[in-house]
Amino acid sequence: MTIIESLPLAFLLKNPDNSDMSLMDLFIAGKQIMWPILFLSFVGLTVVIERLIFMMRENGNREHEVVEKMLESVERRDIDGALAIGKKSKDFIARILVYSLTNKEYSLSNAFVRASGQELARFSQGVATLDTVITAAPLLGLLGTVTGMMRTFGALGGGGNLAAAANSITGGVAEALIATACGLLIAVTALIPYNILNARAERAKQEVADASHALEILLKKSETMPPFAR
Repeated sequence: MTIIESLPLAFLLKNPDNSDMSLMDLFIAGKQIMWPILFLSFVGLTVVIERLIFMMRENGNREHEVVEKMLESVERRDIDGALAIGKKSKDFIARILVYSLTNKEYSLSNAFVRASGQELARFSQGVATLDTVITAAPLLGLLGTVTGMMRTFGALGGGGNLAAAANSITGGVAEALIATACGLLIAVTALIPYNILNARAERAKQEVADASHALEILLKKSETMPPFAR
């Protein structure tokens, strides 16, 4: 018996022989609606894994001291020195500063907006997909509930012996319960990484905004400082 098959969900349903249902038994009892629910679960899992790898890589590339050294060089009007420091870094703030300082003679603000937009877009990738999974999974579960209840009422309204229709009735109820439970489980599970990704993207926006304000202030400060104070 595999690990998956050894995970009974006896609190939901049992097989006709009174044995605990495995995950595969539940999937089969959930009927056709389980296939799009399974597809959504794979999509959500793929996005979460990719985003976790991305976040770990970006967190590992953060070099706050490099950004500070670049800003200190800007304050001393040593733009070439700041660019030399930033080009060696993989920090996304450093990359934004490098692009902005490289094009500051044309338009510093536009260069900063363009570079920051490209970097922040990387932090938002996959969030919309995860949001779709969170929204669609419960709706698919609700659809499974409707189809299961339709199957149940169809068996009840067919006349004849109810005992003979017992399998159809319990099958419809099983379909309704399983689809709803799986849809809600996927949505609740995906909600946690969704909020984490949103929080990380928001923190990146704050870091970019702070770097933008610091760069503007230090450039203005360096321009107004007397030569002997530089």
